[in-house]
Amino acid sequence: MKKILFVDDEINLLDGLKRMLRGMRNEWQMAFAPGAREALEILGNDSFDVIVTDMRMPGMDGCRLLNEVKERFPNIVRIILSGHSDKEEVLKSIGPVHQYLSKPCDAQVLKSTIARACTMQDLLENDSLIKIVSRIESLPSLPALYAEVIEAVNSPDGSLARVGEIISQDLGMAAKILQLVNSSFFGLPTHVSSPARAVAMLGIETVKALVLGVKIFSQFSMPDLQGYSIASLWNHSVATSCLAKNIAEKLKLKQTEINNSFLAGLLHDTGKLILLDRLPTACEEIVEVVISSGCPLFEAEQKVLGATHAQVGAYLLGIWGFPRSIVNGIAFHHCPGKCSDEGVSILTVVHLANGFEHKNSPDTANKALNFDLDYLSKLGIGDRLDTLRIP
Repeated sequence: MKKILFVDDEINLLDGLKRMLRGMRNEWQMAFAPGAREALEILGNDSFDVIVTDMRMPGMDGCRLLNEVKERFPNIVRIILSGHSDKEEVLKSIGPVHQYLSKPCDAQVLKSTIARACTMQDLLENDSLIKIVSRIESLPSLPALYAEVIEAVNSPDGSLARVGEIISQDLGMAAKILQLVNSSFFGLPTHVSSPARAVAMLGIETVKALVLGVKIFSQFSMPDLQGYSIASLWNHSVATSCLAKNIAEKLKLKQTEINNSFLAGLLHDTGKLILLDRLPTACEEIVEVVISSGCPLFEAEQKVLGATHAQVGAYLLGIWGFPRSIVNGIAFHHCPGKCSDEGVSILTVVHLANGFEHKNSPDTANKALNFDLDYLSKLGIGDRLDTLRIP
């Protein structure tokens, strides 16, 4: 049974949460704390999966509480539920917060947000990796693109369109800006799948504050490693996103799914970026296994880490609040048959786009199309690969 801790200094609001969530008692074990100090005492005596806290509280506010939780209990998913929208407070909370919900919050939205966070912990069953990934506040960016976005927001002639264009080309920046826009940090009412549109909706002053003040982006500084080449990773991700959009259109998916297929294609190898940034020594060992055994990279990752880059990337984006369809498209893009989803989906599209792009790429040594043919045949598209493939 999953354990959820709710924190709010207003007793009436805690009582309201108890009533609202009474129907979840058979699925969740819930605790309620009237302040940050009480919350830390509870956390010190028991393990929890998710913490949901108010922002403004006397003594220690929600931001300070979640910073403390991040350091002492990093495996816990951290969610703000607040009725205050002061811009300075929101910007301050961006670092330690995985998701931000606004009061008043619809009961179903709160339940589904918590439930989705809990299922992510089932996706990555490796406590040490969960602790590493849960501490991540931002993903490193390609140095050239990082320099371009800093120059663009600093320039008096810089435009939102140019900033959005740069961010759309970068895995780390795209993931972070969409996490913020879609987590109610800024109260935007609609799901956004385009980084460029997210930038346009935020406005130039907010983007400047995020980039220059809060410093939500950082640049990658590690040297290249065979199998984890940064330039190849970016080229492959951008190419896969374009292929995914085209394949989704050919499969006649809905427009929302087409947009999300593009995004999932861009972010499908985010886990490689995380592993290289946070576990470079393990990556060297993984590469040695690939060289000695000839197995695919993701199989070597499983042998060394007990998890793959696909699971690692999907876990982070899942606790950041990305839609389940995108998370599954990332988590299972090497093994779609293991996913419980039925029918042609974003996962199908990313699996195909990733395979086709590896075949087309000059950086790929093994040109064999590594598709799950049983999975594709069950969907009725196993004999359509030639028509779906883009020359």
